[in-house]
Amino acid sequence: MSDNQRHTILRFAIIFLLIGAGFVSVIVKIAIIQTREREQWLSIAKGQIQTNQIVTATRGNILDCEGRLLASSMPQYYVSMDTRVEALHQGKDTLFYHNVDTIARGLARIVGDRSAEEYKQIMVNAFRADKGKGKIIHKLTKRRITYMEMKEIKQLPLVKRGVYKSGISFDNQHRRVKPFGSLASRTIGSIYGDGGYGNAGLEKAFDKELAGHNGISTRQRVGGRWENITVKEEEDGIDVVTTINTDLQDIVETALHERLEMVQGDWGCCILMESESGHIKAIANLDHNSDGSYSEMMNHAVTRVEPGSTFKTIALMAALDDHKFKLYDTVSVTREPWIYMGKSKHTDSHPKDTVYTVRSALAISSNQALAKIITRSYEGSAHKFIRRLSKMGLLDSVYCEIPGAQNARIEVPKDTVTLSKMAYGYSVELTPMQIITFYNAIANNGRMIRPVLVSALQKDGIVLKQFETEVIRSSICKKSTLEDIRSCLHDVVWDNKLGTASVRKWGNTIVAYKAQSELVHIAGKTGTAQMIMPHRGYSGRNHRMTFVGYFPEENPQYTCLCMIENPKNYPLYDAGYDCGGVVRQIAEKTIAYSDCYDIVEGQLILEKR
Repeated sequence: MSDNQRHTILRFAIIFLLIGAGFVSVIVKIAIIQTREREQWLSIAKGQIQTNQIVTATRGNILDCEGRLLASSMPQYYVSMDTRVEALHQGKDTLFYHNVDTIARGLARIVGDRSAEEYKQIMVNAFRADKGKGKIIHKLTKRRITYMEMKEIKQLPLVKRGVYKSGISFDNQHRRVKPFGSLASRTIGSIYGDGGYGNAGLEKAFDKELAGHNGISTRQRVGGRWENITVKEEEDGIDVVTTINTDLQDIVETALHERLEMVQGDWGCCILMESESGHIKAIANLDHNSDGSYSEMMNHAVTRVEPGSTFKTIALMAALDDHKFKLYDTVSVTREPWIYMGKSKHTDSHPKDTVYTVRSALAISSNQALAKIITRSYEGSAHKFIRRLSKMGLLDSVYCEIPGAQNARIEVPKDTVTLSKMAYGYSVELTPMQIITFYNAIANNGRMIRPVLVSALQKDGIVLKQFETEVIRSSICKKSTLEDIRSCLHDVVWDNKLGTASVRKWGNTIVAYKAQSELVHIAGKTGTAQMIMPHRGYSGRNHRMTFVGYFPEENPQYTCLCMIENPKNYPLYDAGYDCGGVVRQIAEKTIAYSDCYDIVEGQLILEKR
């Protein structure tokens, strides 16, 4: 064998030995990694995992008709500290211990939820516990701080050097706030938590639009440090523009609240609607609390109740439109109860033996007269009465943007006795929103329109969707019938002898005005319905009072309803005086606010619109 061959074989042998040694070393290293170094490498691998995080979109605003905030998501922050930051642990921890007292005093002064000693103890305990262990970030504050407080904290020594030196960070949270407090609170609604979904009112009805779409971020190691990297941008929610006018809402809520405190009702509801557009300018629902105060708890505006005598207008309109009676036909009433078919007893609040015209019967709100008018008109054919109500639009869905709004409950009576009770608002159920919608049609020349609570959806001031006025019925009755009904509603307020919402008298002396006003002419109807009490049935001492009307009568601009449940000053309460008085107060202030009148030579002159 030549020397060259021996050298070649030797080289290959050395190469094979080196390869073998390398292979053995790899095997050994793998064994070491899988055994002795296993936990160390698993910890490193775990630290390298990219964790996706939800970036919550900012919820859209709810605005009034003039762009003022009714509900908004305001940024607030928790103060947190990551004591694992390397800078804090360098040079015998001097950076941390030289600044912890200053930071603690600053937090105590600015946030005020803990003392300086408590803040220092929290930070020192966290720093010692986390030293070299890589534990979680610690929340320092118990409450969320405002943006201005955050800016002040960022000026503290060490904190102003940034999160990678101080470990101090600010966890952004959005809190839902109502700048006008409880104003229209139940209508605006609420959400679950601060970042939750809507559970009542407009917050629920427009939850999808308001919520927007959340984004996604992930934590990645960039340039030797962890940073949040956006994977998907969040899309903030859309703004909801309501028809509510904050100034008018305050007028309505104040008037209702003052009257409820006077009569101590269980609850009250008041709605102010713009006649031509159907826009709800104000809506108040106030419940009596156990401590005697009133606050918004339940949306009575869309909850069914027996309407009482406000239904007489509707019943009479049906009889007039079906040509069963004429406005100056007469109906006799008696001091004693009228017993119909030996079963149903009908009494009047002003009992006497007399004869009323159909017009005066509605003005004085005679139960006997209306029961006789309706039974004579539809006895044996109650289905025709219900059919006429349907043609008048009373059974149509009066959808508004309030979740849970109920529809009317008006069914064909099984007997004529029930029909006689329906004539003045029993055995039927309507929501206050449905009642005001019908009376608004009377004010609006017979044109029934759907209540509108939201006028538009917008983003960054740009309108994305406009909600137009929707006509339910182009006409609820014949023109002649409408004129007759309007004359009756005029008498309710302005006939000082018969009108239930006109004046209070002591003998021949007027001692108080009900819905009458020198500043604005109102027309409307009172309603006083006995309430059904548990285990007692209908109670003669517990009532639901209502007044619903429109103004100015000459050229209606607004329709308003006030309803009060179970006032406690029996027998002094009066639907015309209490509820009519609320509507009068609202009407006077609304007219002054909306400038419907001009002053010409010292007199109020209605502007034609």
